[in-house]
Formats: sequence, structure tokens, C-alpha cells
Amino acid sequence: MSIQTENIQKLVERRAKARLGGGQKRIDAQHAKGKMTARERLALLLDEGSFEEYDMFVQHRCTNFGMDKDHPDGDGVVTGCGTIDGRLVYVFAQDFTVSGGSLSKTMSEKICKIMDMAVRAGAPVIGLNDSGGARIQEGIDSLAGFGEIFERNILASGVVPQISGIFGPCAGGAVYSPALTDFTLMVKNTSYMFLTGPSVVKSVTGEEVNQEQLGGASVHASKSGVAHFAADSEEEGIATIKTLLSYLPQNNMEEAPRKETADPVGRTDDRLNDIIPDNPNKAYDMYYVIGSIVDDGTFFEVHKEFAKNIIVGFAHMNGRSVGIVANQPKVLAGVLDINASRKAARFVRFCDAFNIPLVTLVDVPGFLCGTQQEYGAIITNGAKLLYAYGEATVPKVTVSLRKSYGGAHIVMSCKQLRGDINYAWPSANIAVMGADGAVNVLYAKEMKADPENASKIFEEKKKEYDELFSNPYQAAQKGYIDDVIEPRNTRFRVIRALEQLAGKRQEVPAKKHDNLPL
Repeated sequence: MSIQTENIQKLVERRAKARLGGGQKRIDAQHAKGKMTARERLALLLDEGSFEEYDMFVQHRCTNFGMDKDHPDGDGVVTGCGTIDGRLVYVFAQDFTVSGGSLSKTMSEKICKIMDMAVRAGAPVIGLNDSGGARIQEGIDSLAGFGEIFERNILASGVVPQISGIFGPCAGGAVYSPALTDFTLMVKNTSYMFLTGPSVVKSVTGEEVNQEQLGGASVHASKSGVAHFAADSEEEGIATIKTLLSYLPQNNMEEAPRKETADPVGRTDDRLNDIIPDNPNKAYDMYYVIGSIVDDGTFFEVHKEFAKNIIVGFAHMNGRSVGIVANQPKVLAGVLDINASRKAARFVRFCDAFNIPLVTLVDVPGFLCGTQQEYGAIITNGAKLLYAYGEATVPKVTVSLRKSYGGAHIVMSCKQLRGDINYAWPSANIAVMGADGAVNVLYAKEMKADPENASKIFEEKKKEYDELFSNPYQAAQKGYIDDVIEPRNTRFRVIRALEQLAGKRQEVPAKKHDNLPL
């Protein structure tokens, strides 16, 4: 055997060993937990044969606590690039079979390298997390590694899409990288995120809680809002990431890819003419309105289980990717509260950063009242949504369906927040408040002075108020509404507005950065 042949054979053998990570026994243990390995996840995520791996032979440099006895190639994370539906992405997948996926300094260097490459190439970054956190044996070096990753997350924010998939543990400082990315997906029953684990919580607060209750996928998808998606399996989670990418551009200088559709632009839906109940306090389902106007009725929802009184997600309209924001009358009457404001503001800012037009469907009676909301800073949180719409320079098309009252009217992409095209259905009520509340404020003294006729006065003044404000025409007369449209034609009118705005350019004052009300 020649020296060259021997060298090639050694390379092949070393590659094969590196691909086994921590070895077959640990791979079997991973499978026994119902979890895939890092490489299996990447194989499912990327187009077949497209993965180009980097730094397969990187080894950690730690010699403390017996670490000098084991230097596995790859050191706990698989990094590289590949394609998804033919589009370039950069990826890293933590390998739990190597030191529990714990982060070493060399692991952080591998991750930072592909993040830097992604920014230079203008391609999304997808991180698949499955790690016990910082590698304790490395001490401050591990913490420095996390800091380097976080800085890359920050610098890449708004430049390339960043997606985090949590496929196992993600605890302590490790949680901040997913929190800095644009979208986070978790898998039910096998993934969790928390700053401090159950044992620490018990020792500090006395509270007994398990990992799932403290930081499981269902908790973060419905209560905290940390997770945008909660999948039932790893396969579903990876499929969700791929679907999400189909709505996104490669970077902030490009537009999302167009999708072919046979759904006619001029398709109408007569049922929309009758969807608004005669009783203004009766609910209807906003999901039907969304499904009626988007291409093929396909809507990809984000944060589905969190703050259900507002709906956000992606769709296509005449093949163009759009972000949908809509109040949901079926939940809390569609009122805006702290969580709904935060949820929508984050989504609006993402769409604006990545050139995705915004379609806003309004039916909002106001902001939720009460001490819990006020103490929780509903003022500041509501201002986040107002700010997000006001700073957004992407095309913005707003349709007011029914209620649009007070400060909530302003917040939901009104004309004064640089809404480009603002439509209203004939059923829209655009006013400071509803008729009942307005009459009780305006004529309280008159009704109190004449209690015998108070009911008659109330009804007369309510009718007068309804005629004046419980319609979209006063707003239309002043140019705050660009047109009052027939509901059945909403799809056609919105698409035509979006096509008209496709070349929109809007200058903003020069500044270092804004000061969002956090």
C-alpha cells in the first residue's frame, strides 16, 4: 500500500469515527429518548446531498478535570451549509452524544464561523440546539464562547433570518441565543428552556416544579411566548422550519421568493358580506376572513397558542409573501393587552426588517383595562406595537372590518402611522369609543338631572352618535380611509394595493438607532 493510499484510508476512517460523535452507545441512548442525533436532524432538514460540513476535525483544547484524555473530532457540534428547496442556508446542530452537547470555546468558534459566513453570503442561519449548557470544565472560556455567539446573533439581526430549533435541553446562558433569534421552535416532551432548573428553583423559592412545567414547549408556546412554534415530534419541527423559510427572503436586501398559484386575483367571497353579526357584541371567526383572502386559503400562523386575541402569520397573496396581523373577536373580543401587543410588535418589526408587506385586519374595541394590565406596563407594551407600525417602511395595507376604537385604532396601522392604503368595510365603526360609552360620558349630567327620561335621552343620543360615528364615512370624508369596499372584494382590493406599492420607497431621518419603548 502506498503512503498516499494509506493517508486516504486514514482520512476515511477518521471521518467515519467523527460522524459517530460520542460513539454508537451514546447514539443508541439518544434514540432511546425518542431523539434524533445532530446529523440525522441535518439530513432531514437539508436537501439530499447538499450538506457541506466545516471543521469536522476541530478538537477542544481543555486539559482540566481529565478532559485531556478525550479529544473527539468535531467537539459536540456539527456545522456547515446546505440547501433547503435549493436555497442556501448555514446550519449548526449541537451533538448531545459528545459531552452532553455542552459548549466549549472551540464549539463556539465553529458556530461563530458559520454565522459570519452566513452574514457575508446573505443566507439564513438555522441552529438546532440540544445541549447541557456551558462546559463547566472550561470555566470562563465557555462563558466567553457564549458571549461571542450572542454578539453574532445581535450583528446578524435584521440582516439574515435566524431560526432556532430546540430539540433537547437548553438551559442557563444557552437560552439567550435562541431568544435573540427571529423564531424559536420547540418539541413537546423532549425539549425545554429555562435559566435555572427545577432543583435550583426549589432551593431558592421552595417551589416544586418539573422540567416540563418549568420550561417545556407547551409552557413557552402558550404562557411566556418564548417559543413561536411547538411541534409534536422532531420530524414535524423540522418540517415547520422548512415551511417557515419558504415565506422568508434570504436576507434584508432581497424579497421573499414568489410562489406560483392558480388562485385568481379577482376571486370573490359572498360570505364575507354577511360575516359581521348585527349584534356588535357578537363574535365571528377572523380565521375565516384570513383564509378567504389569501392564496389557496393557506395561512402559516406564528405564535398560535400565545395571546390568541391577536393573530399573526405568513401567507401569499398573488404569489407574494405577506405578513398578516389581525384582531380575533372570538378571544377577549379582540382587545389588545400586554401579550398581544408584544406578539404583534415583534412580528411587525421582523416583516419590516425583511421586506415583507403587512396586511392588517382590524376589529379592536380598545385596550384591556385593569390593575394587572396597568401594573404590567400596558402603556409601554402598547407603545411597542404603535412604534413598530410607525417605523415600518414596507407596504402596509389596512382593512377595518368592524370596531376600531380609541388608542387601539391608532395602534393598528392607521393612516397617521404611515399606513399606505387604508380600507374599511361598510360595517366599520371608527371612533373614540362605542356609542354606549360615548353617550354615558357626553350626557351623564343631562340624564342624571332628568332620571324619568334618562332612558329616552340615552336612546336618542345613542342613535345620533351611531349615525355620526358608527360607520366608516366620517373617516373616509376626511381622507383617513382611502376607500370603503364591499367585503366580498377584499382579496382583489388588497392584492391590487400590494401590487401598486411593490416599488415603495420611504426615506427616514438619519440616526444611529431608534429607542424602542422596551
